[in-house]
Amino acid sequence: MERRDSALTDLHNIGFMGANLVSGSATAVVLATGDATYFGSMAKSLSGRRSKNSFERGVDAVSRLLIRRMLLLIPIIFLINGLFKGDWQSSFLFAISIAVGLTPEMLPVIMTSTLAKGAIELSRHKVIVRSLSAIQTFGEMDVLCTDKTGTLTEDKIVLEKYINLHGEDDRRILRHAYLNSQFQTGLKNLIDLAIIRRAEQSGLGGLRKSYRCVDEIPFDFSRRRMSVVLESVEGKRQLITKGAVEEVLAISKFVELDGRVTLLDDRARALAMATYERFNFDGLRMLAIAQKNEVPSGGLLGVQDERDMVLIGFVGFLDPPKQSAAGAIRALSAHGVRTVVLTGDSEGVAVKVCGKVGVNTARVLTGLDVERMTDPELLEAISTCDLFAKLSPAQKARVVESFQAAGHTVGYLGDGINDAQALSQADVGISVDSAVDIAKESADIILLKQ
Repeated sequence: MERRDSALTDLHNIGFMGANLVSGSATAVVLATGDATYFGSMAKSLSGRRSKNSFERGVDAVSRLLIRRMLLLIPIIFLINGLFKGDWQSSFLFAISIAVGLTPEMLPVIMTSTLAKGAIELSRHKVIVRSLSAIQTFGEMDVLCTDKTGTLTEDKIVLEKYINLHGEDDRRILRHAYLNSQFQTGLKNLIDLAIIRRAEQSGLGGLRKSYRCVDEIPFDFSRRRMSVVLESVEGKRQLITKGAVEEVLAISKFVELDGRVTLLDDRARALAMATYERFNFDGLRMLAIAQKNEVPSGGLLGVQDERDMVLIGFVGFLDPPKQSAAGAIRALSAHGVRTVVLTGDSEGVAVKVCGKVGVNTARVLTGLDVERMTDPELLEAISTCDLFAKLSPAQKARVVESFQAAGHTVGYLGDGINDAQALSQADVGISVDSAVDIAKESADIILLKQ
């Protein structure tokens, strides 16, 4: 049963248009189609007319001022000149000439040529300007909202921790994780590659010569784990399993604590979950590692053999921040630009990364918090919050709009589909050449290098 206060994208009984079905079967009820779907509403919002940026609003304000002055002065000049000279025809022509004189005919040419020169200068620094009006807005920007993944981070998985159930670093956990990832014959994903890379850096690469894979139970999305059966050069067989923490706990009967194998009782289970939750909230994606030695030598193994396992520890992964991110944020702050992170990632991951690069994490608001806030409440919240987590694309755009309503000139830096609405809403949208097409189409400025 889903909680009533769950965010829309957290619901497990809703399938979204644009999602890929990997495996399994289901009976579904269609709730919305086309533009009425969540995915369709994003496309619909992008197809509408884009709001004016601060430069365009400034030009409009100057134009209105000139027109008001013209409408006020021309009748006064016409009446005064006509009353004093008595020649109403010449007074009318004189008033018209004054109106023409008040009109800045060369202003559009000057502005266009100046902005074009700025675009040429930026191109020398590997920056493409898609909208000339964005150049002045870019310089006027005082708040930069940015996505996290791929902008503040490297957008790659790194093995950060290999720990036992007490949360202590344990090289044996890395050894078992490496054997599982190295000998599985399926497509090695980013997690497998991160484990192999870290193990080889730690000098464990030679282990592959001491074992051979005799069987495996491939990963699937219902079990959320995968197992390999290895045989050492001495003939010893071992089943090693790696997978989601809850699923591995479900097939474990024993636990290894302080070098001894004991039953997985309530106390040991509570210890395992406490360690998992502590590191998970700290921003790490955690997987559990289990193994057992009593493996039959005859016949093929199946899912039914993944039982009575010994839980030995966890591995934790992180998308590390870019080395240049902290320096860039300090430089922006020195130039009067406040950096605000708007991410769809979980709160723990966001706090971990943002804390490393210097973004203020004293207050964090989630997408659910934003959804519950009225516009005045959100307007007040943005004055003290620099980190928004678990945001939907529409919520990102709403936060950007709130900063604009507070009088800020807002830039947005992003490269994913979920950034398109915010890029379109911002005064100046900034993306990179490796971004998805819809992000580049929504951006005003495109960076050709990191």
